[in-house]
Amino acid sequence: MATVSVYNMQGTKTGTLELNDSVFNVEVNEHLIKMAVTAHLAAKRQGTQKAKTRAEVSGGGIKPWRQKGTGHARQGSTRAPQWTHGGVVFAPVPRDYTFKINRKERQQALKSALTSRVLEDKIFVLDEFRLDEIKTKKFTEVLKNLNVEKAYVVLDQDDKNVILSGRNVENVKTVNASQINVYDILKYDSFVVTKAAVEAIEEVYA
Repeated sequence: MATVSVYNMQGTKTGTLELNDSVFNVEVNEHLIKMAVTAHLAAKRQGTQKAKTRAEVSGGGIKPWRQKGTGHARQGSTRAPQWTHGGVVFAPVPRDYTFKINRKERQQALKSALTSRVLEDKIFVLDEFRLDEIKTKKFTEVLKNLNVEKAYVVLDQDDKNVILSGRNVENVKTVNASQINVYDILKYDSFVVTKAAVEAIEEVYA
């Protein structure tokens, strides 16, 4: 069973925590991780790009010149793709880029991502993360005490003071334990999580 150190907000080690092997010590499946990341990025795409084909561009209803005898190449419309203001060949149209990934595959990918953080010693467990007021300076002090910069901070509940304090901190994202995803776990260098959030994650995915 994997064991990690537990720190307080001052960066002092206060104890250790045994992690559930079924969540934080599984075989890392890089293929499932790639699928989960691809699905996440695909779902973020708007898919609203659009250009007009020659059938949609206005004008060009008349043949610009007769078929033969002018010395020009034959042309049927001034809205053909080779003309200025003509239509676009194989023009992009609005589409949905999302694709389905099975629930068990998504869960296994998440476990693999969490395991990779443990194996790389990039997980930092806090006994608690509480702020009395919305103060970015206090938020950054906690990260500085842990000696982390680019961090994915996971809380056990929606703590308004902590979330708003970290909102404007560069390279930091603060979320609830129920909102974690593979992409963000791997995007940030450090996985900062409260002890209660670890228990919440294990309760859902164990």
